[in-house]
Amino acid sequence: MAPPIQLSRFPMHFDRKDYSNETLLHLYQHLLKPRMIEEKMLILLRQGKVSKWFSGIGQEAISVGSTLALDADEYILPLHRNLGVFTGRDIPLHQLFAQWQGKISGFSKGRDRSFHFGTNEHHIVGMISHLGPQLAVAGGIALADTLENRPKVTVTYSGDGGASEGDFHEALNVAAVWQLPVIFIIENNGYGLSTPSNEQFRFRYFVDKGPAYGMEAVQVDGNNVLEVYDTVRRLTEDLRQNPRPVLLEALTFRMRGHEEASGTKYVPQELFEQWAQKDPVENYEKWLLAEGILDEEARMRFRETIKREIEEGLRLADAEPMPTASLEQEVGDMYRAFEPDSALNLPTDNPQPTTDKRYVDAISDGMRQSMERYPELVLMGQDIAEYGGVFKITDGFVAQFGKGRVRNTPLCESAIVGAALGLSIKGRKAMVEMQFADFVTCGFNQIVNNLAKSHYRWGQNADVVVRMPTGAGTAAGPFHSQSNEAWFTHTPGLKVVYPSNPVDAKGLLCAAFEDPNPVMYFEHKLLYRSISAPVPDAYYTTPIGKAALVREGEEMSIITYGAGVHWALALAEEIGLSADILDLRTLLPWDEEAVRRTVEKNGRVILLHEDTLTGGLAGEIGAWIAEHCFRSLDAPILRVASLDTAVPFAPPLEKQFLPQQRLREAVAKLRSY
Repeated sequence: MAPPIQLSRFPMHFDRKDYSNETLLHLYQHLLKPRMIEEKMLILLRQGKVSKWFSGIGQEAISVGSTLALDADEYILPLHRNLGVFTGRDIPLHQLFAQWQGKISGFSKGRDRSFHFGTNEHHIVGMISHLGPQLAVAGGIALADTLENRPKVTVTYSGDGGASEGDFHEALNVAAVWQLPVIFIIENNGYGLSTPSNEQFRFRYFVDKGPAYGMEAVQVDGNNVLEVYDTVRRLTEDLRQNPRPVLLEALTFRMRGHEEASGTKYVPQELFEQWAQKDPVENYEKWLLAEGILDEEARMRFRETIKREIEEGLRLADAEPMPTASLEQEVGDMYRAFEPDSALNLPTDNPQPTTDKRYVDAISDGMRQSMERYPELVLMGQDIAEYGGVFKITDGFVAQFGKGRVRNTPLCESAIVGAALGLSIKGRKAMVEMQFADFVTCGFNQIVNNLAKSHYRWGQNADVVVRMPTGAGTAAGPFHSQSNEAWFTHTPGLKVVYPSNPVDAKGLLCAAFEDPNPVMYFEHKLLYRSISAPVPDAYYTTPIGKAALVREGEEMSIITYGAGVHWALALAEEIGLSADILDLRTLLPWDEEAVRRTVEKNGRVILLHEDTLTGGLAGEIGAWIAEHCFRSLDAPILRVASLDTAVPFAPPLEKQFLPQQRLREAVAKLRSY
């Protein structure tokens, strides 16, 4: 059982070394400011002028000391209790107060609270509520610096409770394997909300974990601002020249509740009494006074200056009205706006040189040409480097582009998706290959909560493509055959594409790389080597959001995508069915006007997909048709999909699971209606 932190391990002692009085007073001023802001916020919280507050009282020395030790253009990824990071980067207080009040002049336009925001101007990337994902994002930022030979360090924080998350392990492991210059600061305050350390982990101190990851681990007195500052300063100077990750454990204590509403009754009173003796502000101030570095007049002057700054910031924030809801702005800000290069869409009246390519080769061709077009693009995935990926799509890429841009990853989907966002923050593009679409569950949080919401929350787009080898028909069983696109079509902020043929496979992939928003790119494994077509040799894009009418007919309309296109075409050919077959190609946003046209033309509709029936995209489109095209319908809308079961392994069971036979029955039913 992990024992409580021993205060005697770190008696309060300040070693000024060769730091000037100016530096020591600079630290004092920045240590005092977050404390005074917090004291004011606690008053405002009781007055109902602030809705929620996570107090960092007692822990200020960690964020202040580490922030001031960095260069101003080095990124920091803070948590709830790191107000000193934001004040240390001299963010105007009225903007911070506006952020906490939900005002427009804050950093998230009233869309998120507390420190759930980022600001590239100040090189800060705020947290999301799911503790841990920011650790991997820090790795991506550091990776971008490493690839461009920039001698920079990234700092990110975790509490002792949050370090139980899988994201902690994944991020540290990737940083160690790739030797990324990240300082992982663990604020060990003894509690995760109300759960004490001995119910969180069984080791003694976090520095014991560093060697297991193959990284240096350092422990500091987290209440000693001078020790934190000096330690981080020495580490950063070294890491800029010798890139590698370091785990820095800061021993400290939280003097208030996890957040104010939770209280502190679960903490023994004697702990408060003991840690009050190590108050980071009071002890540093007393030392400065005793050493003659600070006098009483200067002490009061610092406090008066900060008090006036706080009052002025509050005056400006209070005077600002609450935001006016704008439907256009709210919907529009889910995605980064951009204008696709229309010149890249091959004109149909100008024949282009083509080569017959399989579906898998078209994907590889599109990715290779995108790598040539975008030198900032980085590919990441399991076994994608020398091995070329399990489906050989990146075979030969290392020889052409190098291992810096074609990166094998450990088995840690969450960390790699997070790293992709970090690359995007530094202006790069990233592709993450899920070895199988089924494995995306291990990176789900990063995709739906970090990638998808980042632009809406603080204007930072995620220029990331996640490739998803998907689909059944190969007798691969429940964990290598799922069609899970509907998990993502329900997530605003993502785009979802699903090509059915080699031409679109290349064009949609190139378009996905061009698009600055996160794109989930589904590619059907069964189609990889079973279909081919003449594919233009030149680089081109297929517009995202536009469906394609692949066959025209008068009896009915079959609206589908992926393998469903081929099932519908084969059946129509076999039974002489005259039908519109509409290939959606893009599932989010899907092409409403193309659906409207075919429904109004034929009045009879089958919605077909390989995904399971309940909750599938067919239900969404069917509801839309019923709302918007009801008068055009001559028969009930029919949905055809796979069974509501897991995907079975044995071929006869898998054949029953898939919807081809049910498609045949639905066509007969609609023909005779």
